[in-house]
Amino acid sequence: MSVPDISVEDVSKEYRLSGARGATTFWALRNVSLDVARGESLGVIGRNGAGKSTLFKLLSGITAPTRGRIVINGHVAALIEVGSGFHPELTGRENVFLSGSLLGMRRKEIAAKLARIVEFAGVERFIDTPVKWYSSGMYVRLGFAIAAHLEPEILLIDEVLAVGDASFQTRCLQRIQELKAQGTTCLFISHDLTAIERLCDRAVLFDRGEAIVSGLPREVVASYHRRIIADANAPGEPVAAALTSGIALTNVSIHDPLASRALSFRTGGPLTISIAYEAVKTLPAIEFELVYYGADGKTRVAAVRTSEGGEPLRVEPPGGTIEFACASLPLASGAYFLGVMVRDLASGKALAWWDGETRLYVEDGTTGGERLLIPHTWRHRREELATPAARPSALSRPAG
Repeated sequence: MSVPDISVEDVSKEYRLSGARGATTFWALRNVSLDVARGESLGVIGRNGAGKSTLFKLLSGITAPTRGRIVINGHVAALIEVGSGFHPELTGRENVFLSGSLLGMRRKEIAAKLARIVEFAGVERFIDTPVKWYSSGMYVRLGFAIAAHLEPEILLIDEVLAVGDASFQTRCLQRIQELKAQGTTCLFISHDLTAIERLCDRAVLFDRGEAIVSGLPREVVASYHRRIIADANAPGEPVAAALTSGIALTNVSIHDPLASRALSFRTGGPLTISIAYEAVKTLPAIEFELVYYGADGKTRVAAVRTSEGGEPLRVEPPGGTIEFACASLPLASGAYFLGVMVRDLASGKALAWWDGETRLYVEDGTTGGERLLIPHTWRHRREELATPAARPSALSRPAG
C-alpha cells in the first residue's frame, strides 16, 4: 500500500480568545483525520467558520496543531494569500524573482519561466513598473501566476480564485487541471462548487470544525445543501422533517455535452444545466425557474421556466432531476451565477430555492442569435474648439 502525500491523524486546533471577562477557548478543528493519496485531488467545502482555512494553515506550516499529527510527503506550494511576498517599491519583474525565491524556486528556474508567468498574469506592459502602482487585480494575478508555475508535488489552494475577471479565473482553473494531469496532489478549498465537482476526485465537508462527510464531490455537495436546508427550516432535524414545503434542491451542475470535463463554456456553444431535487410528498403543479445572474450575483440577466409552454410540472417522492438544455448559449463572455426557484403555480409561493455558489464561465465564441451579445466597436470623437474669429458670440444678433 502506497504512503499518502498528506496524512492528517486525529488533529485538533484550539485558540484562546481574550475578552473583558478573561480568556476563553475555541476549538477551530476537532479530531480531524483524512488522507490524500499521491496524485489525488481533494476538495474541501463548508460554510464560513467551518474550519477549512484552519486546516490549510496547519498543512502549510503557518501554525501547529494543538493535538494530533500531520505528515506531508513532498514539496508543498500553498496558495493562501497570493502576492503576500511582494515588495511595493520593486517592479513586477523584480518581485517575480523575489516571490519565486521565497516559494522555493531557483533563479535559473524563475528566469526560464518568466515569460510564461508574465503572459499568464497579463501584465506584459507593466512588468517593469513598481507593483505599488498595480491595481489589486494585477497584483493578485501576478502572485497567482508565480505560484501556479512552481510545479510542486503538493498544491494547497485556499479560495484564491475569487479574483480577476472571468478569463483569468478560467485560466487559473485550467492551470490547476494541468497540474493535476501531471500528477500533482491537490487540496482545494473553494465556495465554487462547480469547480470542486470538475477538478476534484473526492470531497470532504467540514462543519463546526469537524470533517463530517467524505466521498464523491457530487454527493458531498448534495450533503452540504441538505444540511443548509435542514438548519434553515428545523435545526437538528433530518431533511425529511425539515421540508415543510415538500421539496428541496440538492445540486445544480453544469455540463458541456461535447466536453464532459469542461471548466468554461463558449458563446454559441451547447450548455446543459441539471437541477437535482428531493421530494417528500407529491406536488401536482409546480414550476422550476432557472435564473442567470451577472458577475455581482445580483443582476438578473435572463431566466427560463418549465412552465413557459403552459404545462405544470408534477413531482413525486423520492425526487429527480430537471435538465435545461441550451443548444446555442447567447451569453457574452464573462462570469455568471446560477439561481433556481421552485414555485407552486396555484399560489405563486416559493417552495425551494438555490443560491449556492454555482458559477458559469463563458468565453468568446460564435454567438447564437446575438440576443445578448452585440458585437460592436467604438471610438471617441472630440469636438474641435472654434477659432475666435469663427466662433459666434452668444449675444450677437443677425443684421436686418
